[in-house]
Amino acid sequence: MMKKALVLGAGGFIGSHLAKRLKQEGYWVRGVDRKYPEWSETEADEFIIGDLRDPQVCLNVMSGGIDELYQLAADMGGMGFIHSDECKIMHNSALININVIHTAVKTDIKRYFFSSSACVYRDMKRGEPEIMEDGVYPAMPDNEYGWEKLYAERMALAYARKFGITVRIARFQTCYGPEDTWWGGREKALAALSRKVAEAKNGGAIEVWGDGKAIRSYIYIDDMINGIRLLMKSDLNGPVNISSGEYVTVEELVSTIAGVAGKTINIKYIDGPVGVEARNFSNARIKSLRWEPKYSLKDGIALTYPWILEQVKIKE
Repeated sequence: MMKKALVLGAGGFIGSHLAKRLKQEGYWVRGVDRKYPEWSETEADEFIIGDLRDPQVCLNVMSGGIDELYQLAADMGGMGFIHSDECKIMHNSALININVIHTAVKTDIKRYFFSSSACVYRDMKRGEPEIMEDGVYPAMPDNEYGWEKLYAERMALAYARKFGITVRIARFQTCYGPEDTWWGGREKALAALSRKVAEAKNGGAIEVWGDGKAIRSYIYIDDMINGIRLLMKSDLNGPVNISSGEYVTVEELVSTIAGVAGKTINIKYIDGPVGVEARNFSNARIKSLRWEPKYSLKDGIALTYPWILEQVKIKE
């Protein structure tokens, strides 16, 4: 029989791409979000507009014999949003995650995927040796978004121990690609910088928060979806990092985007929320499933920048 998948947060960037992949694999898919996907038609068999902070909505959308649940719904955005709306993030996301795991058990869903974040980890120094997933303790996330994600991980694992539901947890690095949020205040660094480069004249300057020395890793959307699917089908218990393993400074990121755009771009550094100094995590667990990223940062930006450039032109 055709398996049924429920994708929560299916109107968002990763959720909408995941729904497409599940359809390609032969699943019947129900998507749920407070909004439809912004850039393309949903490929879900059924799409429900609903607020998962409401327990009754959770109960309604989990009916009908769901085999696999993918929980990607969250109140989130880039570093600017994370630092300016801490209470909103913690309140909304905590309510969603409490309701979703509780209702998943109540409706006898067997397999549960939770999208966590690299924000659960502490600040790291440049050149610090990579850490495994259990290196998150003693816990000291840099922001409240990370603290909420860490609590949601523990809650899901507690329900797994108590009720026998199979839980898979991925800790995402920043994901990017076509159809990602690229303006409006919730966009992440790569999309925001791509927009700024697209808007700038050749030889012009763009503003960048901080000093450009913060180190980050970015993962292309197709690599992320491949990791999610392999993890969900695996026997790996506990959190699993999914990262490209390619680390760059913000300054190097701007240079890569400018190179793809064929522009010379100068940088004006300004005050603004930057987040941690560096991150360096082991991908050994996800690689044990024979997962490898297929896209380098440059290759991924070469697929993403033209899409953002086109959106900038349309907006103008």
